[in-house]
Formats: sequence, C-alpha cells, structure tokens
Amino acid sequence: MLYAIISEDVKNSLERRLAARPDHLARLEKLRDEGRLVMAGPHPAIDSEDPGEAGFSGSLVVAEFDSLPDAQAWADADPYIIAGAYARVTVKPFKKVLP
Repeated sequence: MLYAIISEDVKNSLERRLAARPDHLARLEKLRDEGRLVMAGPHPAIDSEDPGEAGFSGSLVVAEFDSLPDAQAWADADPYIIAGAYARVTVKPFKKVLP
C-alpha cells in the first residue's frame, strides 16, 4: 500500500538539512531503485522554486510499504530527524486516484 510521509521542519532548518542531505537522498534513491517511490520532495519556505537561504518548511514522500508500522519505522529513521531538521512527521495511508 502507498503511504504519505508528511514532515514539518524546525525553524531555520537549512543548515541541518544540508548536513544530512546525502544520507537522506540515499534512502530515497534506494526506494526508487526498488520501484517503491512514487514521489518525494521538499516544501520551499517561500513561493520560489529555489528558496535560497529561506530554506524549506517540510517534505513529502509518497512510497509503497508493506504496512503502516513499516512506513512509520522507515520515516522514524530519516537522517533529517536524526539531524534535528524535522519537528514533526506524520505517516498516513495514501490512495492514488490520478493520474
């Protein structure tokens, strides 16, 4: 089943994000390579494709996991959590309708 992992950043998270980004991306690339990643990306803190020093306010990952506990465990191990970039992470089942 698909799950949405919705993360909200702490204030001024950019430096923490940058430090943990290689490990964060490696986990997402593994999901992609396994054919389980639907989409992933950050929410810019301002209305801009490149927010610069404004950074990001959170992230969204939609991926396939065997169960909600599996999706939650994967989310809980995110390098951005370990680095203190995320203030809160919500994991919910997701039903893709379109496209």
